[in-house]
Formats: sequence, C-alpha cells, structure tokens
Amino acid sequence: MITTPRWAAVQPWFSTLARLALGAVWIVAGTSKIADLAESVRAVRAYRLLPESLVPLVGAGLPFVEIALGLLLVAGAGTRVGAAVSILVMAVFIAGIASAWARGLRIECGCFGGGGDLAAAVEPAYATELARDVGLLALGTVLAWWPRSRWSVDGLLFGPTEDL
Repeated sequence: MITTPRWAAVQPWFSTLARLALGAVWIVAGTSKIADLAESVRAVRAYRLLPESLVPLVGAGLPFVEIALGLLLVAGAGTRVGAAVSILVMAVFIAGIASAWARGLRIECGCFGGGGDLAAAVEPAYATELARDVGLLALGTVLAWWPRSRWSVDGLLFGPTEDL
C-alpha cells in the first residue's frame, strides 16, 4: 500500500473519480437495458453459456443489479463491497466476451443495450469491449484497495479519514 504524504492527499480524490466513473457506467449500462428487458434476455442468450432456464432470470435481472450497484457507488455507500461486486461482475463479463470470441461467435456484447447475433457484414468489437471491461475492472480494484473517497455516505458514517 502506498503511504507517502503526497499519495495520502491525492488518494481520496483519485478514489472519488474512480467511484463516480464506475458508478456512472453501471447506471448507464443498466438504464440502457431496462426499457427492453426482452432485448437484454436475447443478449444473454447470444453468449450460449447459461442453461436456457437461467437466461430469462439473468437477462431481466442484470439491468436492475447494474443500476443498484451504480447508485451505491455514486452515493459511496459500501464502496469496498460495491467495488468487490464490480470486480466479480466485470470478471464474468470479460470471461463471457473472451469465450464468445474464442468460440467464433459473432455477437454484440449487449453491454449498453442491444446485443445478440450480428448481421453478416458487421464485425464484432471484442478487443475493444475487453479493453474497456479490463479498464473498469481496474477501477473496481482501485476502489477495493482504497475505498476512502470524498462526498460519500461511507465518509459520513465512518469519518473522512477512516480506511474503510
């Protein structure tokens, strides 16, 4: 863990930016899917990883989980737990996209709505999607390691200088 005085002054601001950015991404991802849950289910189905009996539950439930996770992070409530859940979900997303790529599937990830099989003339963007998700996983890791941030419910409950 970095403990220099300079880092101690910068870390809460760095964590605040990471928390707000990751929270905003979760909210945008969830809200982009919530208007058409059937489309979200199709996106999950396109990965061909889950038993069909679980596909509707995961597809319809995922947008609500994403929004809830995003709201918790934006509020800074349970930041370390929210970061840990973000890491787990991002790892699952990364594995799903990598699996689709390795199996030669031609699908849109469905990360921000849409999803499903691509038209013949459209190329998948797996490398870009994986890079984005690895970056978001890194933000989650920063928050899990250094959850103390500005303007947070955690700070109100535990004090601004507590290492949560």
